[in-house]
Amino acid sequence: MTLVEPHAIGSKLTRLDGPAKVTGTAAYAFEYQVDAPLYLHPVQATIAKGTITAMDTSAAEALDGVHAVLTVFNAPALADTDDGDLTVLQDDQVHYRGQLIGGVIADTAETARQAAALVTVTYDEADHDTALRTDHPSLYAPEQVNPDYPTDTSKGDVDAALAAAEVTVDQTYTTPHEHNNPMEPHATIATWDPDGPALTLYDSTQGVHVVRKTLAQTFGLEPEQIRVVAKNVGGGFGSKGAPHSHNVLAVMAAQRVPGRPVKLALTRQQMFAMVGYRTPTIQHLRLGAGADGRLTAISHEVVEQTATVKEYAEQTATPTRMMYAADARKTSHRLAELDVAVPFWMRAPGECPGMFALEVAMDELAIACNLDPIELRVRNEPDVDPETGNPWSNRRLLECLRTGAERFGWDARDPEPGSQRDGEWLVGTGVASAVYPAMVMPGNAARIECVAPGRYAVQIGATDIGTGTWTALTQIAADMLGCATDAVDLQIGDTDLPPASVSGGSSGLSSWGATIHAAVQRFREDHGDDPSVGAATTAEPPESDADEKYGMYSFGAHFVEVRVNRYTGEVHVSRMLGVFSIGRAINPTTLRSQLIGGMTMGLSMALHEESVRDHRFGHVVTQDLASYHFASHADVPALEAIWLDDDADEHANPMGSRGAGEIGIVGSAAAVVNAIHHATGIRVRDLPVHCDALLEGLPLG
Repeated sequence: MTLVEPHAIGSKLTRLDGPAKVTGTAAYAFEYQVDAPLYLHPVQATIAKGTITAMDTSAAEALDGVHAVLTVFNAPALADTDDGDLTVLQDDQVHYRGQLIGGVIADTAETARQAAALVTVTYDEADHDTALRTDHPSLYAPEQVNPDYPTDTSKGDVDAALAAAEVTVDQTYTTPHEHNNPMEPHATIATWDPDGPALTLYDSTQGVHVVRKTLAQTFGLEPEQIRVVAKNVGGGFGSKGAPHSHNVLAVMAAQRVPGRPVKLALTRQQMFAMVGYRTPTIQHLRLGAGADGRLTAISHEVVEQTATVKEYAEQTATPTRMMYAADARKTSHRLAELDVAVPFWMRAPGECPGMFALEVAMDELAIACNLDPIELRVRNEPDVDPETGNPWSNRRLLECLRTGAERFGWDARDPEPGSQRDGEWLVGTGVASAVYPAMVMPGNAARIECVAPGRYAVQIGATDIGTGTWTALTQIAADMLGCATDAVDLQIGDTDLPPASVSGGSSGLSSWGATIHAAVQRFREDHGDDPSVGAATTAEPPESDADEKYGMYSFGAHFVEVRVNRYTGEVHVSRMLGVFSIGRAINPTTLRSQLIGGMTMGLSMALHEESVRDHRFGHVVTQDLASYHFASHADVPALEAIWLDDDADEHANPMGSRGAGEIGIVGSAAAVVNAIHHATGIRVRDLPVHCDALLEGLPLG
């Protein structure tokens, strides 16, 4: 694969969408100007399981300004009910607390909300089960885990290898519920027009074509009958990677008032109920090694939850299959089917919680073997992908570790836990590795048109969820076309444009950039180097089997310094460094932003984030950003994120780049926890790390 010559790619181009966003002129889903909009407010179930026996809507309907009230007894039938997450208002059954069971359409958002509170619902309540545990009677093995990995893998006799190992680690690690909480809540404007495109949606989504395809199937429409627009999206972190039940409710409401746009913006509280979350995990890790630290056995068994209405199986143990060499390996995933909302993608789903457990276990093994944690990883570096036997596309993990160690001052570290103090603060440092697959998604096409001499329109239905796609794709297009970036009119975020895959799995730039590269090549073949105005070409990228021939991953190393108060257990992260191998940098400015954003989320995961469920009633009680804690300015030090120079990956795509949106969060929580152990001598295996997990073991002298 020939890499393009450097031009716009690699330059620190200021975000092209920045001025519109900082001046407030960038339109987000709820803000599009539409004529005579109505407003929708959901009615949600207040029990976790049971049957709805009656819904009294009379008080709501009597309120001035109310146009209609949807319930499970009067809603239109859906054409397809295979997706349980989207099958709303189709029967009288309640499967989880917060489930959509109705909605009010009114002249104003305030009236709709007031009327929704006036709907009286009568239930025949049943016993519910929302607690995840390893001995749950419903545990089962799914057919595969997200997106299409084998559920279980096994090589060699793990139990025998563990029994024969000179050194072992046998521990259980847990991660909690976490909710994505993008700054912009899930929102949509739906207009039903039988005389035009049947349905127009202005939606906050990570993939306009995914929304169109899914809702077309749900409502029995042809995809061409639906237009979805998402020019600006205020974050998603995975939760906006597919439509959820609120999208279906909005379309139902629009059908009830044809020709009138219906606006729906979920409240922060509602986002804890129906738009996905990171499943909690219980992970049993067993490592066996010789006295020299070389692994002989790895076992990673995961228990996590799914919902009764739809299966979601997170791929938590999959990075363990390829990260380190060992002759005997086993991984497994088991699901407990609970009366809860459906879990979904959250930044680096699977890899993030899985690498937390693996990298803390590796730290424990290093201590058991009396080895430096970096040296342990060096001794277990595999020459080829342990899972497939394929050569690495571009594995430079050891360079990340060594570069980070030098920059962080690792050699000055006293390996003895609790040995460094600064007044009442115990100081410690920790390290962890990071990995994330280099994904490229199918189903993309791009259109190139010469709109004036030396000026081009580049069209692809991609979305920018705040990651810098507007800017980076413009740079890629300019490089391919041999023009300045201001000569490129990039058009994205609309199903009227050629199809594009979802912005997820750190696959966006790799997938869409390769597509633009292919379209420009075809454009040059069709129209030469001096195209006439109006010349246009639409093309798809060629198929690639690189992922079948090579181990295609991004890698990284996290270094963290923490300070733990020896009297209160308060934890401060004082330094954080990430060093990454992510292929060629398209835009260093937006790349750094992605990496430090992921690292900050990892810090939050380690110390703050937890959605607490009250199992008596089945709902999440931390339903706002006051009780659901995440890192604020005071918690975040001056993070440093760097990447290896001359890192172009010739097998990844024509740009030589790999995804960087998620590698920053993978492993970062483990580095924090490992640093806490080095500071205090206390090993915490359950996230988040709160003061009460440290207080009893803190050295007070």
